[in-house]
Amino acid sequence: MVEQTNVTTLDKVVIRFSGDSGDGMQLAGNIFSTISATVGNGISTFPDYPADIRAPQGSLTGVSGFQVHIGSGKVFTPGDKCDVLVAMNAAALKTQYKFAKSTACIIIDTDCFQKNDLEKAAFKTDNPIEEMGIKQDVIAAPISQMVKDCLEGSGMDNKAMLKCRNMFALGLVCWLFNRDLSIAENFLREKFAKKPAIAEANIKVIHAGYDYGHNTHASVDHTYKVETTVKVPGKYMDISGNKATAYGLIAAAEKAGLRLFLGSYPITPATDILHELSKHKSLGVVTVQCEDEISGCSTAVGASFAGALAVTSTSGPGVCLKSEAMNLAVITELPLVVIDVQRGGPSTGLPTKSEQTDLLQALFGRNGESPMPVIAATSPTQCFDAAYNACKIALEHMTPVVLLTDAFVANGSGAWKLPVLDEYPAINPPYVTPEMKDNYTPYMRNPETGVRYWAIPGQEGYRHILGGLEKDSNTGAISTDPENHDLMCRLRAEKVAKIEVPDLQVEGAEDADLLIVGFGGTYGHLYSAMEEMNQAGHKVALAHFTYLNPLPKNTAEVLLKYKKVVVAEQNLGQFAGYLRMKVDGFVPYQYNEVKGQPFVVSELVEAFTEILNK
Repeated sequence: MVEQTNVTTLDKVVIRFSGDSGDGMQLAGNIFSTISATVGNGISTFPDYPADIRAPQGSLTGVSGFQVHIGSGKVFTPGDKCDVLVAMNAAALKTQYKFAKSTACIIIDTDCFQKNDLEKAAFKTDNPIEEMGIKQDVIAAPISQMVKDCLEGSGMDNKAMLKCRNMFALGLVCWLFNRDLSIAENFLREKFAKKPAIAEANIKVIHAGYDYGHNTHASVDHTYKVETTVKVPGKYMDISGNKATAYGLIAAAEKAGLRLFLGSYPITPATDILHELSKHKSLGVVTVQCEDEISGCSTAVGASFAGALAVTSTSGPGVCLKSEAMNLAVITELPLVVIDVQRGGPSTGLPTKSEQTDLLQALFGRNGESPMPVIAATSPTQCFDAAYNACKIALEHMTPVVLLTDAFVANGSGAWKLPVLDEYPAINPPYVTPEMKDNYTPYMRNPETGVRYWAIPGQEGYRHILGGLEKDSNTGAISTDPENHDLMCRLRAEKVAKIEVPDLQVEGAEDADLLIVGFGGTYGHLYSAMEEMNQAGHKVALAHFTYLNPLPKNTAEVLLKYKKVVVAEQNLGQFAGYLRMKVDGFVPYQYNEVKGQPFVVSELVEAFTEILNK
């Protein structure tokens, strides 16, 4: 009988699954993160996949990765480097080894390190471990052959059997971290509910991988576990940013008592919002996959005019195309939520990678004076609140709103505590009142907020016309009068400027020598850098923005309080320039990257420390 290995308790661990695009690394990573979230661990994930529709099998450009960081408490980033690297083929080892710590455990499928595989991965010798100078523990197992042995007699052909290789690797990782396989079993049975034979084959292979580790110790003499230290009662799930966004939209529609309409055109990395909402017809959700980005936004404007909570989803290239219809929502003052899941550009650029380069487009990328509220989600789980709040602002202030997420936030995931909708603020659109009947004109406004009153077409006594031509502020008739146009531009701008948003919060050292400033999806990395620097004895604080237009009222007070401020963003300085425009006398340091990858915390710490020492 094999002796039980020692079990070491860890506070946190980072695992990176990598292999060919067809090796199912995203699924294996998703299942492992779901298991971890279900038992209460903090998680943060980072799917990293190529833009190729299908790169040649075994090629360096076709490697797909999925990194998951699990912790005993809250986790803010997917981690800079991994403690365990799963490399399902030679190309994965070649391209992903740079993400492994010097102490990492590496798992490889030796069946995919044959002569042909090594040649595709540009290895010069038949010993890739030695050639790359790898000194870490390597669990080298003939995974492909063991999967075929496991499924012998199942009736599956060779190709179908090899599709289960990812589950063997997952089972081995579950053994390494003492994970309960029952959660994985339930996940697979639900995912393959219409193909139960496929589900059971994958479950059998997971157990085979687990047993292989247990029975052989898989070249290591200890396993690990990550216990949950802080347990907040409630139901949890592993949720991606796109799914959380979809749920936030549904919740807002429910709260407002409206039908939810999404007009969209598929585009990476926003398409999952359309996919998710299309599953919820039972909740009154209407989704239309349009023929292009223009019609996607235009149908949403029409749905808004008809009285629905209207949304359109896209990425940066789609926002360019939607801009004319977005401006129609500006001048008609109709509620509309435009979701921009930012990706690498310009043009097609890096369609599967993440940037923050659409900020100025969201703020100013339209013709004419066309102010819109802009909100940026800070994490996958916070996408729910960001979407809910975007809807609330759009409906209560009769304006289009841009919600910025990004590929990192949208495709990444976290452990999400299911919210109680009763605890969320009410959403009260400014509907016309009975007193306005037969006297209503479309640009009658609330004197305090400047918001126009909303009449739904078909209401007797509230007949009106809206359109893209400028209207008279009193009658609603078409007007080219210069004074009226000047007035209407100012009224639309003032309405947005009057929107109340929460004050900017500062975290970290109260008497900080350096203030880090960021927005949107970089929150976790900037917060982690701040914590690490404070633990090293520096005095550092973080001010992270969710509301970008209008800015919080205390923005200038916060930014001008500190001697040194650095604005860190994944572009070449768009937010820093915007803040300089809005805050007189504000001259920050800047940290800018446009790599398509998340920030690396250690690099942030090094750069910020250098600023402190100047």
